[in-house]
Amino acid sequence: MRRSPRSSAVGKGVRATGPRPLREAELSRVESVFTDVDGTLTTGHKLRSQTIRALESLSEAGLRVVLVSGRPAGWGEAWARTLPVAGVIVENGGLCFVRGAQGALRRVYAETPAERAANRKRLRSEVLRVLGKVPGARLSSDSAYTEVDLAIDYNEEARLGDAAAGRIESLLRARGVTAVRSSVHVNCWLGRFDKLSMSRRFAQVAWRERLTPEDGRSVYAGDSFNDAPMFQAFALSVGVANVRGVLDRIEAPPAFITRAAEGQGFEELARAILVQRRRRPALQE
Repeated sequence: MRRSPRSSAVGKGVRATGPRPLREAELSRVESVFTDVDGTLTTGHKLRSQTIRALESLSEAGLRVVLVSGRPAGWGEAWARTLPVAGVIVENGGLCFVRGAQGALRRVYAETPAERAANRKRLRSEVLRVLGKVPGARLSSDSAYTEVDLAIDYNEEARLGDAAAGRIESLLRARGVTAVRSSVHVNCWLGRFDKLSMSRRFAQVAWRERLTPEDGRSVYAGDSFNDAPMFQAFALSVGVANVRGVLDRIEAPPAFITRAAEGQGFEELARAILVQRRRRPALQE
């Protein structure tokens, strides 16, 4: 993964001391919430009604919520059409779904059609080669709905464990393939993109804005290895409590951490944002 320098003092402090409690985060200026899905919005692989209500509450308060996931394009389109969100980024930044002025949904890709075709062919070949070297390794069941990347299941329907997931990552990287874990899959792709690069592009295309994640107007919530570029770039990066399981191995940890895990951690974050935003006018008077 490419690293993005974090200019905020938050980033320097987190490396030395670990994530700070969410209660210490200044959230009153937040306008946009970017969030991972698996293990961050989901709880036990399910999306709770309370978590959907948290998304609704943020949207009703005028905040823009963008899902940022390693899941396939097919999932992303369904989320963009059915959930109260401003947009969806999927396949670890391979593409995003943007809503136009008339409400029409369109795809925006990180690469040209020719690049995608060439990379897809080589990617499948490299992944199949690696699958044959790790007992029990197989493509995730939802890889059939991907357009850009592929995913190897290590912790959803398969139970391969961390050692096997690490070996898959190492073998793929040795072949020149980007490989990084989510809470359920080893996602792999060819091309110069990740969650952060597509988040920046999404902001430009959807909002005609330059995403400046160090300025306190945007927050990112996540829980796993493939969230590292976002944790590194966002001054307001928040790990739900289950991120503790990877803090000693993640390339860049979050600046803050919730008390609760998974979807309940996201609900905690949503409440904190809304409470601070309601208090802000009174504090300014």
